[in-house]
Parts: sequence; C-alpha cells; structure tokens
Amino acid sequence: MGPRFILASGSPRRRQLLGEAGYEFRVLSPPVEEVAHGWLTICELTIWNAARKAARVSQMAPDAVVLAADTLVAIDGDVLGKPRDLEDAAQILRRLSGRAHEVWTAVRITHAARGRSRSFHEMSRVHFRKLDEHAIRGYLAKIDPLDKAGAYAAQGHGAEIIDRIEGSYTNVVGLPMEQTVRALRAFGVVSAK
Repeated sequence: MGPRFILASGSPRRRQLLGEAGYEFRVLSPPVEEVAHGWLTICELTIWNAARKAARVSQMAPDAVVLAADTLVAIDGDVLGKPRDLEDAAQILRRLSGRAHEVWTAVRITHAARGRSRSFHEMSRVHFRKLDEHAIRGYLAKIDPLDKAGAYAAQGHGAEIIDRIEGSYTNVVGLPMEQTVRALRAFGVVSAK
C-alpha cells in the first residue's frame, strides 16, 4: 500500500481522469484564489497557481502525497478564463472558431512530510472547426460552458467543434495523464489497475 493520495482540486474532470486510471484518492479542494498577474507568462501562471494549491492542501495533510493542477486556455497571448454567462461563452467560441489555441496545464505534486515536490507542465494545441452561429448555439445547448476555461470541453460533444489536437488529449480535458502517471509513481502512488 502506497502513501495516502489527495487530489487538491474541485474539478470533476480531474477526478474522472484519475478514477478511470485506477487511482484511489481523496478530494480536498484548496481554499485558494487563483491569481492572474499580467507580468507572468501563461506557463508561469499555471505553475504558480498549482504550487499555491498544493502548498495549501499539504499544510492540511502533510503526510499525504498531494496533486494540484491549474489549466488555462490562451489565444493570441490572451488568457481565456471561464465565461461570465452564455453570451460570453458564445463570444469566446466565435473567437476560437477556425483557429488554433493553446491549453496549458501545470501540475504540482508534494509530500510535505518527506520534503519532496515536483512540478511539470504541458501545452496542447487545439484546432477548432469553423463554427457558424447555428453550430455555436447548438453546442452551448448541450454542455454547461460556465465552469470551463475557454467555454468548451474536449470530451463529450467536443468532436463537434474540435478539428484536431496536437499533444496530450487528457491535458485538454484538465490533467496530462501521461506525465502525471510517471510523476505519481516516483512518489510511490500507483494505480490499482
């Protein structure tokens, strides 16, 4: 039996990815406000936010291996957060239509009792199909875009709007599992599968 494992995230998509991969873990959503400082790059922002979340949960559970992550969507150097409302979601999808954008995720794994931590990041490039107003409204009627950076999800109905993904698909969902599995193994956390 490996060390206790905590996912420091309220994201249902991260829970699902880890659960499907066979990990046993507890969820403890960190009471941390994400920062968006303009002087940090998108990569630096995700690393900073993931590190802050992991540090907070590690303080509450120092004997556990804690995994925290932060994902941002960017186009033309602008970070696209979660939409304010459905009209904002439609506007974001119009901007992404027919173009490529980047999805950045940083992961921080810590084990405070052992004084160990590791950070890594992943960038995937997502190419959207050309979307007309009918396609945008139809897509938004099928999902809840308000809890998703960039107002969309790769899983589920994602094939209706996404032409192709360069890089990790699971990164676009919310956690780059290829790197995550290797990093967790180094901390003694292994899948039950």
